[in-house]
Amino acid sequence: QVQLVESGGGSVQAGGSLRLSCGASRYFFTLAWFRQVPGKEREGVAASRGSGPFVYADAVKGRFTASKDSARRIIYIEMNNLKSEDTAMYDCEADFTGQDDQLLSDVKYKTWGQGTQVTVSS
Repeated sequence: QVQLVESGGGSVQAGGSLRLSCGASRYFFTLAWFRQVPGKEREGVAASRGSGPFVYADAVKGRFTASKDSARRIIYIEMNNLKSEDTAMYDCEADFTGQDDQLLSDVKYKTWGQGTQVTVSS
């Protein structure tokens, strides 16, 4: 019953780039990227409803670019100019139940993947 599987994480130097992928076992209208640091709650990174544009957290605007391939049921996030503060477990989430202004709210999603670790060193 695994429906979301992330990949592409790794260790990079600050200023480097990574591209994460999340494969979905079925179509999800709304998909989002979240991240979590141990001891902290999950924070939204990027989210999109349907074919609409992604909304981004202020902390990643201008550096991260998310995209989706609905036909192949894959979402991506290209992370550029990575900072140490970006170190986290990144997971994709689906089954959004909120409103448009809540796209980056973790509690509004019912399905999530296991995540892929991103570590940025200084």
